[in-house]
Amino acid sequence: MNWYLKRTGQALFTLWAVVTVAFVLAWNVPGSLVDHMVDRIVQNSNVDPEIVRESIESRLMFDPEASLLEGYLTYVSALLEGDLGYSFVAGQDVSTTLAEAVPWTLLVMSLATLGMFAISLALGAIMAYREGSWFDIANTFVGIVTTSVPYFVAAFLLILWVGYSDAPILELFPPRGRRPPRVDPGFTVAFVWGALRHAVLPALSYLITGYGLLALSMRGNSIQTLGEDYVRVAELRGLSSRRIALRYVGRNAVLPLYTSLLLSIGFMLGSSVVLEQIFQYHGVGYWMYEAIDATDVPLMMGTFIVITVCVVIATFVADVTYSMLDPRIKSGDQGEAY
Repeated sequence: MNWYLKRTGQALFTLWAVVTVAFVLAWNVPGSLVDHMVDRIVQNSNVDPEIVRESIESRLMFDPEASLLEGYLTYVSALLEGDLGYSFVAGQDVSTTLAEAVPWTLLVMSLATLGMFAISLALGAIMAYREGSWFDIANTFVGIVTTSVPYFVAAFLLILWVGYSDAPILELFPPRGRRPPRVDPGFTVAFVWGALRHAVLPALSYLITGYGLLALSMRGNSIQTLGEDYVRVAELRGLSSRRIALRYVGRNAVLPLYTSLLLSIGFMLGSSVVLEQIFQYHGVGYWMYEAIDATDVPLMMGTFIVITVCVVIATFVADVTYSMLDPRIKSGDQGEAY
């Protein structure tokens, strides 16, 4: 119990530290924070700067003219109440904007994660059992090449492929947007199917560039496990190859991949800033890019906090659950999950 409390405390401390650092960085922006936001908004419109200034000052979560401590306490108090401020880019509250965006980013990440896990698990195991064969050599080469390709390059190649393909392919995998424009949102077959089709290309960008490393890791883990004494004992006992592969080799070789997949959430969230802009997919990364481009500080800090919360939760879940999956790892000061 003490170990779980310790891990929970570390997670909460990390969140507090990130919120504090984000606030201090925003507070110490060179020049006036309000002036930066006013300049960005005015240069793209013909609105009176004074009207914009009054609107920004009335909707900021803290008073830029107050002391650092007063502004920080005001900001943290608002966060605890679920108030992330108002976004002038989105034209609505930051919490509302991100509540709408988070599920779409999670959809892409879920498809990519499940796809990478399934392909890497099967491919890596087969490569291990056929070590040294043409299948192993060819897939090792392909895995190294795809891992070396940046995700945004894969995204552009996928868009080019779809753009120069026949109309049915373009209709099946739309390269822009997150949902069908002429379908009303709701839990209907048409809407769900349309949302999945729009998420395929962003998810493939992650999958193509990420599966190779996981497959090679699975291959290495499986080869190492095949040499363990308990596998040889199972073979001597006359157990079937299928049972040995599933119960002895696969079960133990897949454990390191579990934490790798959870920790890859941080990479996916960080890369979504560029990827979602490429596909014009309005998720968390898309709004972070828009916030940075427009110096929309409330939205910028809100997206930063949401991404941090997701990464901390994923790390916490990986740390807590790994010891449950692997009895050899103890939950406590004497053993760590990774």
